[in-house]
Formats: sequence, structure tokens, C-alpha cells
Amino acid sequence: MKYLCLICAETVMEQMTEAVAKKHFEEYSEFTQAIRDSGHYLGCNRLLPSSAAITLRVRNGKVSMTDGPFAETKEQFGGYYLIEARDLNEAIQVASRIPGAKHGCVEVRPVAEDEQTLQALGFADASC
Repeated sequence: MKYLCLICAETVMEQMTEAVAKKHFEEYSEFTQAIRDSGHYLGCNRLLPSSAAITLRVRNGKVSMTDGPFAETKEQFGGYYLIEARDLNEAIQVASRIPGAKHGCVEVRPVAEDEQTLQALGFADASC
């Protein structure tokens, strides 16, 4: 089953000293290689800071946009890993090794891939 691991932390790499950011990047490189080797890795990306984000809403057919994240918060989404795991317990074990968990939190969410699950949730098909 696929799981999305959303990395959320107060301190983003842009706010770290050069030495701390370099060590943090090395930890991520090691983690990524380890989950590639174990077969859990499906994909990942680091996100730009929330100051680069746009939040949009559509209400009554009108689009409104605001700069930045949807809510004021100290923690920001910094990136994600898409992993393959047998079950939620294995996904949690993998996600607990993500370096960002030391600076914030990691949300682990199953990816609904199958038609039955999506239909039960009221979606007509598996496309986004």
C-alpha cells in the first residue's frame, strides 16, 4: 500500500546555519538511500518555503487567492515522501526515520488507490 509522509517542521533549511543545513541534508540523503535500498521509496520532493505558496479558494464560482499558507502556524510543510509499505505499522516505522521528525512532525496518510475505497468515499473513479 502507498503512504504519503508529509513533513512539517518549524525550522526550514533556509533558517538553519550553513553547517546545520549541510548535516541535515546529509541525513536526508542517507535516509533516502536507505529506503531506496529497502524498496520502500516511491518518490519525494522538498518544498519551497511557505512564503512562496499561494492559497486559493473558490466560493460561488469566484476564485480568491492569498499569499502564503492557509493558516498562521509555526510549522510548515517542508516536503514529502511517497512510500510503499505492507501496512500502517511499517509505514510508521519508515516515517519515524525521516530527519524532519526531529524538528517537527511527519503526517502519515494512506493513499486511496483502489476503486472500492474511492467509491465508498463517494468518488466516481480513481483519478484526482
